[in-house]
Amino acid sequence: MPAEADAERPEEATARDAVSAPDAEGRPRRTTRRFPLFTRDTARPEGGGRAASGDAPAPARQWPVLTVICLVGLGLLLTALDVFRYGTLLIGVALLAGAGLRWVVPDVGMLAVRSRFTDIATYGVLGLAIVLLAMMAQPNPLLEIPFLKDTLHFTVSQ
Repeated sequence: MPAEADAERPEEATARDAVSAPDAEGRPRRTTRRFPLFTRDTARPEGGGRAASGDAPAPARQWPVLTVICLVGLGLLLTALDVFRYGTLLIGVALLAGAGLRWVVPDVGMLAVRSRFTDIATYGVLGLAIVLLAMMAQPNPLLEIPFLKDTLHFTVSQ
């Protein structure tokens, strides 16, 4: 029985150390986990759980990412229909909503790509940048930042 248990147990993901010589059984004397040559298993992502119960259909389990994708799609449609400012504002708000969902909802399904902090920072910064740029779009900007105008005049006139 012990031999069968050893056969079923997966080996550790280690790479041979280029410097170590093999022992009598052919295994390297020293092993390292620094640069494994292949991956036997991957860790489940932090938000890799389901947003709904397992018996719910797939779209219901992935409602956070579907919400963000639908809002971005609607924003792109509005932008294509020549409602540029509102379309881009909706895209930015969708990314900000994705950051909020990633922060509040513990299991967001496929909305979780990286660690929680990295996802929130990425969605938040990109969403905020898109919202600010949409508000500064010409003509008739909703937001004017005075030093940007001075910076533009300084760089163009020199």
